This record gives sequence, C-alpha cells and structure tokens, in this order.
Amino acid sequence: MRILLALLLCLPGWANAEIYQWQDARGSKHFSDRPVADSKKVDIKPGYGFNAVKTVYDGDTVVLEDGRKIRLLGINTPEVQHRDKLADAGGDEAKRWLTDKLKNTRVRLEVGVEKTDKYGRTLAHLFTEKGEHINLQLVAAGLAAVSIYPPNLHYVDELVKGQDQAEQAKLGIWQRPEYAAIPVSDLTEAGHPGWTRLVGKVTSIRKTRKSTYLEFTDAFEARIENKWLNLFPDVDNYEGKTIEVRGWLSKSKGHFFMLIRHPSAIKENP
Repeated sequence: MRILLALLLCLPGWANAEIYQWQDARGSKHFSDRPVADSKKVDIKPGYGFNAVKTVYDGDTVVLEDGRKIRLLGINTPEVQHRDKLADAGGDEAKRWLTDKLKNTRVRLEVGVEKTDKYGRTLAHLFTEKGEHINLQLVAAGLAAVSIYPPNLHYVDELVKGQDQAEQAKLGIWQRPEYAAIPVSDLTEAGHPGWTRLVGKVTSIRKTRKSTYLEFTDAFEARIENKWLNLFPDVDNYEGKTIEVRGWLSKSKGHFFMLIRHPSAIKENP
C-alpha cells in the first residue's frame, strides 16, 4: 500500500519497518512500506526516551532539558509578545495551557520526515508519559490551528478532525473576532497580519511549471506548489466555487498571495 507519511517510527510494531522513498516524473516525492522501482530506503531511527521540558517558549515551541528547541508539527498557535511586537489574540492562553500541561511530566518525541526547520528547531509531535498527544490536544481545545507542511503528514486526519470539532463548538480562537473569515473583497493595501482566513469565489485557475494559482481577484490569489498537487482533489473543481483559504498573506508587486501547502487549508463554503 502506497502512503505519504511523516513520522518517526516509535511504536514497537514498527521498530523494524522499512520505509522507501521515490520521485515520480514530475519530481513529486512518494513514500511506501514496500520497495518500488528506483526507490531508496529512508533512514529513520526510532527513539523511545522521555525528556523533561525546560522552557515553554510559546504555544507551539518548547526547549528540552538537553537544550533542543522543539517546534510542534502540524499546528500553529497565535504568537506571544516578542520585544516590540504585541501578543496575538489567544497567544498567551495557548502558552499557559501548554505550560500547565507539561508541568511535572516528561515528553516523548515523534520527529517528522523533515527533522529540523530552517531555524534549526527539531520538528516533532509531543507525547506525555500518559500518552497524551500534545499537538492534537492544542487543536482540540481551539488553542491552535492545523498547519501542515508536507512531507510531514503524520496525524493529519486526527488533527483535521480535532480542528473541525473545535471550530464547530467555537472553542478558543474559533470564537475570537480576530480570526473570523474575511471576504477577499475587503482586503486593503495594508493586507492582514498573522495567520488569516480569507473567503471568496475562485474566478479562474492559472497553471505554471512550478505552481497552480487559484485566482480570486486582480489583487489576490492562492498558490499551490505542483509537487504537492497529488495531495489535493482535482483543483480544477475549485473554479467558480466560493472557498475559504487559511494561511499567511504575502505581497509581491502590489499583489497579495497565500501559499497553500495542504488541502486542510482550503474549506468549501456550503
């Protein structure tokens, strides 16, 4: 069975499993538990140790006693105050929750396919000694939003389900006006800071060699890298539909765009 996965093999039943990786003609990466033509074995070293947490930096970043800085995979919490930048709504709440949850306990790491990010932080799912999945609990409490960065795709279904339930129950960030969906037509030249929800009608779809663009207006479009298109349903079906996209706004030459890395960042309006 072919699978896309991002995991450290931590469970005893998987300790000796072999994982293979290959690229298709478009350059997209695939993973499988069985060898296929031109595949190579992925070197994944399982670990079972528990570590004490020294510092909770914010709602999705901690520092272990051994000095490693851990960025929780698959989620994003609002920012806490940094120097001259005020805290985002819900940022202090997420940090307090995580601090209380990790007090007097140790954590086990499940590291992603990408083991570190560009800042040198270890990318991982955290589990307590009681088996509590911290990343998932933050999402289920409405303290974090799902934020998937392929190829780190483990626990995606659980995270999305937890978010859907929290959103429907209006928990945490889902009850805050700061995170309400904004009509694309309301975007101004100032844009919108931080993690943002935008909703509008996809008027056309444009494709280049590297990316596929969902065009909403002359001033805004969502971009999907073609190497991850196999994760999405047929993107052509988005044309003419009103959808919500979630992520961070960027601006180039007076034009806003949002990079969409995973279908969990797109919601179709009923």
